Amino acid sequence: MSIFSGIWIPLVTPFENGRVDRDALRSLVRSYIEARVAGFVALGTTGEPSSLDHAEQEQVLATILDEAKTVPVVVGLAGNNAAELRERALRLNELPIAGLLVPAPYYVRPSQAGLTSHFTTLADISTVPLIVYDIPYRTGVRLELATLLTLAGHPNIHAIKDCAGSLDTTLALILDGRLSVLAGEDLNIFSTLCLGGHGAIAASAHVRAADFVAVHDAIKEGRIDEGRARFHRLAPLIQALVSEPNPAPVKCALEVLGMIRQELRAMTQATDRLRNELDVLLSS
Repeated sequence: MSIFSGIWIPLVTPFENGRVDRDALRSLVRSYIEARVAGFVALGTTGEPSSLDHAEQEQVLATILDEAKTVPVVVGLAGNNAAELRERALRLNELPIAGLLVPAPYYVRPSQAGLTSHFTTLADISTVPLIVYDIPYRTGVRLELATLLTLAGHPNIHAIKDCAGSLDTTLALILDGRLSVLAGEDLNIFSTLCLGGHGAIAASAHVRAADFVAVHDAIKEGRIDEGRARFHRLAPLIQALVSEPNPAPVKCALEVLGMIRQELRAMTQATDRLRNELDVLLSS
């Protein structure tokens, strides 16, 4: 079985008075290991990497790797400067990471041929596998199915974080079988798993992570009714956590639970309305 299966947490970056809160980050990692998550994504979208300077990014990654120990860690590698991305991929080759999570270059909106070149170039130089991150509403360009099937033929491209919202594409990739399909839209976790997908990279799983793991395990073990019932109980929480721009809702929920401060750099905090909703959901 591919390493890229199960429930993965794209970790937030906790802050305290404007600085990275390494103690809180360590506590988060420990709590998710106890919940039996499959792995972590460091410096993904949820971690606000664009608001971290280079030293802070290294600090965050080092903290996660140190605390995660044998639990695999994938690193987000995003940007639109090809030379810088190649240089960073080469530097990351020196670290004990499990893979790279790579989106299309944002803003420039390359052609499908350009997208193929972008991913294969990084896959060629990386000593760890790539997860293709298909998220057109952030990058401005969609990976067409033919392009994804071409990328699936690369020996160092192993998985996809599927955020494109196309059931046809999701099913086609699952039936093709060469890529591990990981749901990236949290409300699609149940349907993706039931279709034969491998797991999810789910920001919502920061909250009640063990319940997300239980949904995955129930479906993979053929207990579909149990998995459905568990997912239905999680659905109102997931809907709340995706109702405002990520990661503000997740950080708000974690503050309600006393795990981190709600501090953000990249955006404003969750609204009072959402805070009140989360107070109710997390008290039940």
